Amino acid sequence: MAEKNEFEIAIIGTGFAGICMGIKLLEARIDDFVILERANDIGGTWRDNTYPGAACDVSSHLYSFSFEPNPNWSRMFSGQKEIYDYLKKVVKKYKLESFIRYGHEVMGGSFDEASGKWSIDITGKENIKAHFWINGMGPLNRPTLPEIPGRDSFKGASFHSSEWDHSVDLKGKQVAVIGTGASSIQVTPSIAPIVKKLHVFQRTPAWIMPKMDRDMTRFEKKLFKVLPFIQRLYRWRIYWFNELPAYALTYKPKYIKFIQALSLRNLRKQIPDKALREKLTPKYMLGCKRILLSNDYYPAFRRSNVELVTDKITNIDENGIITADGNKREVDVIVYCTGFMAAEFPAYFKVSGLNGKALSEEWKTAPEAYLGTTVSGFPNMYFIVGPNTGLGHNSMIYMIESQVTYIMDALSKTRKSNYKYMDVKKAPQDQYNKEIQEKLVGTAWDSGCVSWYQTKAGKNTSIFPGFTFEFRKKTKKVKDEDYDWVK
Repeated sequence: MAEKNEFEIAIIGTGFAGICMGIKLLEARIDDFVILERANDIGGTWRDNTYPGAACDVSSHLYSFSFEPNPNWSRMFSGQKEIYDYLKKVVKKYKLESFIRYGHEVMGGSFDEASGKWSIDITGKENIKAHFWINGMGPLNRPTLPEIPGRDSFKGASFHSSEWDHSVDLKGKQVAVIGTGASSIQVTPSIAPIVKKLHVFQRTPAWIMPKMDRDMTRFEKKLFKVLPFIQRLYRWRIYWFNELPAYALTYKPKYIKFIQALSLRNLRKQIPDKALREKLTPKYMLGCKRILLSNDYYPAFRRSNVELVTDKITNIDENGIITADGNKREVDVIVYCTGFMAAEFPAYFKVSGLNGKALSEEWKTAPEAYLGTTVSGFPNMYFIVGPNTGLGHNSMIYMIESQVTYIMDALSKTRKSNYKYMDVKKAPQDQYNKEIQEKLVGTAWDSGCVSWYQTKAGKNTSIFPGFTFEFRKKTKKVKDEDYDWVK
């Protein structure tokens, strides 16, 4: 493995997607593959996001592989470390370690029509050649920083939440948190008790629902271990409970007002101050942006050392943040909880397919793929968690397993009939994406707000508008007529 540079299959990433793909290949007795990882450890999102309070907002009994249940989850919603440890155990159990090459950052690749193989570009290393190329790096790996004048002039410590600097001691410090999204609602209550003063800069308030979190009991853990089918039933119960909101978000947005009422009731209960409550009340439809879960975010603002700032940031200087009202807040540390470049295709990722067609040009307006998995003109290349496969209500592991099933069927058909490559036709790809965009019209995600689900031009390239079981049905088998098959 150390010297080999040509494989049947190359996979990018060692998060849930890449690990799932590797396991299913081994189960199919396919072992001529490599998993390329830019870091020096596995884990993807759950390796990188080590900020205080980092946890999943989907119950662990569902946010885990269906074929590898864990009866020992400590909580309903596990923290970063426990999920990371779960992935490490899975890699060890299925003996995937020997297939992983660390320190291999993929920057792009090109397809050779004559051989039907991909040449994959690795930073500072020799190219890897592969018959099949599977991209499992996901959309939440490129942090974004806001374009604020003077941002780089700040002399104190500053970092993005996904690149947390643990060498910086926040105890007794003046700290600013910019952003009030998914990471901020976990960071804010976690650091509030130790800092001297915490300024939370909010551009848009989020819809926040109570988090039904608790410790898993010793009895439950033992029961799940002794009777695994009970845990499977428990998993399905969580799945269907999570799936219900999709009906309102996608098909009947008028019912969203009932979910909003629950969120507002929670806000009233936790924030008695009317003026503060008004600042924390969203003015857009629930679901348009990501719905967040927390029991301790609102109470953090009742602390005397925590301030919610809603005035626009105009600039940053060497020792503080200035807002539109002219106020300056001097701080020692700035934490950017400002999300990721999820909807846009990365400029650095240079891929060329048939006839030298560039994926960056193909996706210049917006990323599109057939079933979020294959792209016309780029044969034998597959995306896991590709365009319009994201969810606003349920577990992405379910979607990942659906896509892996589809890819395994595609690989099986290509290998069995000795095809050089398969390439999705443009017509079914265009029709599928036309249907996706039409289905998004009138949904919660199309209700007028600006979110990370959208490109800069406003097109939603992230969300799958529908039930997850609908997506699973679509990805159960490859339709031969949707592809060109080349011997």
